[in-house]
Amino acid sequence: MLETVSSVMLKIVSLAVTAVLCLGVSCAQAAPPAALPTTVGEYLVGPGDILGIEVWKDPSLTRTVVVLADGKIVFPLIGEVAAGGKSVAALRSELAERISIYVPETNLTLEVKQVNSLFVYVLGRVNNPGRLQLNGNVNVLQALAMAGGLNPYAKRGSIKIFREEDGATRIIPFDYDDVTSGARLQDNITLKRSDVLFVP
Repeated sequence: MLETVSSVMLKIVSLAVTAVLCLGVSCAQAAPPAALPTTVGEYLVGPGDILGIEVWKDPSLTRTVVVLADGKIVFPLIGEVAAGGKSVAALRSELAERISIYVPETNLTLEVKQVNSLFVYVLGRVNNPGRLQLNGNVNVLQALAMAGGLNPYAKRGSIKIFREEDGATRIIPFDYDDVTSGARLQDNITLKRSDVLFVP
C-alpha cells in the first residue's frame, strides 16, 4: 500500500515539474525580442535655436546661447563651435570633450530651451499658405491641416514635396486621396526642416 502511494506521489510530482518546464518554455517563446535603440526623429540643432548649457559647479560656464545664422555658437574657453545639423547628444559630447581640456572631469548638460529653426513652407492652393513654424515632427497631412486645408481648386493628386538633400533638390510626389483613403499611408512622410510642400 505504501509503495503504491509513493508511486502515485512520484507521478504527481513528475507531472507538476513537466508542466512548469513547459510553461517556462512557452513564456520564453512568447516573449518579444528586446527593442533596439533607435535615433529616428532625433532633433537636429539649427540656426535661431536657443540652447541652455550648464557645467556642474561652474557658474561661469553655465549660460544660454543662440545658434547663429551660420550654425555656430560661441562658448567661453573654446570659442566658436559648429552646432547646426548636429543632434543634442552629439553636440553635448563635443562640448564636454573640448571643455575637458580646461576643466577636468567636466559634467556638462545641454538642452534646447526654444526651437526656432524648425519650419516648412506650404504653398499653392491651400487656405493659408506660408511658412509654418513647428515645435516637433509633423507629417504631410498635419502640415496641410495647419495651412487650413486644400481649397476646392486644388489638384489633390499632384501635390509635391521639395526637399534639399546633399546640395540637390529632390521632388517627392503626394496623392492626397490615395493617402487619406489608406491606400498609400507610407507616403504621409514626416517633413524635414525647410521642406516646401506645393499644392497645384
